[in-house]
Amino acid sequence: MIILGIDPGIAITGFGIIKYSGNRFEVINYGAVITDSKMPMPMRLKKIYDELNEIIRLYNPEAVIIEELFFNTNAKTAIVVGQARGVAVLVAAINQKEIFEYTPLQVKQGVVGYGRADKNQVQQMIKTILKLDKIPKPDDVADALAIAICHAHTGKFKNLFQIK
Repeated sequence: MIILGIDPGIAITGFGIIKYSGNRFEVINYGAVITDSKMPMPMRLKKIYDELNEIIRLYNPEAVIIEELFFNTNAKTAIVVGQARGVAVLVAAINQKEIFEYTPLQVKQGVVGYGRADKNQVQQMIKTILKLDKIPKPDDVADALAIAICHAHTGKFKNLFQIK
């Protein structure tokens, strides 16, 4: 199964594409869609759409996994991130891909086995599970790979997390 994990953000949208087969992982590609803060918001959202659309076209994932929106106190940031997240959901839906979402707690649990794991623990597990030489940067890219791994580990329960 080819899985595309997406960590949405307006400045940086991380993506990670993995192949999961027979309890083995293979990294296909990972990186980030980066938008310039000087660009008008509609153009930033279009860039995210265009690049995610091209990634889906190139790699044809069976499932697109998007991190659920989580915010603490800054509502403005949450709204902007929500717009980027909406673009990710839209591009997957237009391409008729199955879409799943996980909370940050579920991702940590799915990768590390502990929902309160810190960022470094999650990144070290990503590096180990995917047999990478180093932790992917920026953090949004590592988070996208973690989201994809989480889905691979919990895929047998996939209907519980699917966006209808």
